Amino acid sequence: MTPEIASRFANIALGHVAKPYPYKDDHVFESEADLRLPQTAHPCFFGSFDWHSCVHSWWMLLTLRRLYPEAPEAAKIEKLADATFTQEKLATELAYLDRPSSRGFERPYGWGWLLYLHHEAARHTDKPWSARLEPLARAIAARFKDYLSILTYPITVGTHFNTSFALILAREWAGERDPELLAQINTWAQSAFGNRSDYRGWEPGGDEFLSPALTAALLMKHIMPRDQFAPWFDALVIVNGWIERECRPVTVSDRSDGKIAHLDGLNLSRAWCLSEIGRALGNHPAATLIEERAKAHLDAAMPHVAGDYMGEHWLASFATLTLLSRTDLAHR
Repeated sequence: MTPEIASRFANIALGHVAKPYPYKDDHVFESEADLRLPQTAHPCFFGSFDWHSCVHSWWMLLTLRRLYPEAPEAAKIEKLADATFTQEKLATELAYLDRPSSRGFERPYGWGWLLYLHHEAARHTDKPWSARLEPLARAIAARFKDYLSILTYPITVGTHFNTSFALILAREWAGERDPELLAQINTWAQSAFGNRSDYRGWEPGGDEFLSPALTAALLMKHIMPRDQFAPWFDALVIVNGWIERECRPVTVSDRSDGKIAHLDGLNLSRAWCLSEIGRALGNHPAATLIEERAKAHLDAAMPHVAGDYMGEHWLASFATLTLLSRTDLAHR
């Protein structure tokens, strides 16, 4: 991450977090009374093509404001955030979440990102954004607890339903705020993945932006002590040769197709996972290989963060995750 890249990414997101159209609405109509514009139901997160992309674009904007407070974009971010994160608007977002038919709304991907946004907002102590977001975050945390209590099996697809990715984000939020949720995530993840080994999944799928294997590994990296995680990771994807043989940058054939454009995100999220895992493993026999794969995936995706709106409305957030994992900035 450099000031130049941060400025570029900030301007990309500032161009779409308040852009109302096009918008993909995930809504269950209960009656004709539900006929409304997206911004009526989602006055905070009506931009960026869909709710979750708007949430994680806001996470990126606040993160860049904190890390580069002297950048010219910081003042623009602050002004727009002040206008967006009002008590009235966030109360409307919470009321939408409380609808009976919204039980599965944005579960679990958008949930994880909302908690991560609140986690970042709390670092901006000069602003009331965190206090105003907290009721929404607490409501989502409660939903995570309910969800994990009935989720018998992990969802290991590479799209928005992936369990591990959402729990990585939720766990970071819970670490400072909700010991019950933190313990529940740790216990659930250990049960779901602790005995997994010899990954042989068919990855990638044609519209995936997450690696089922590497997101599970990154979640376990946060939960297992290093002396347990290293052999577990070896048994999962090193001994069987998956990292060396299969984990290579993927091809994106049409960036105007929203689903196929997901694959640029897969390159970025793999780079993020591999960078974080490599840091945790330290002087590991596979360290060079892991770093080579991380860099190759990042290099394959970075030229395509912007260019077509199907990727541009969300890819910068994933690029930010990755770049921050590869710098010494105090982003934790």
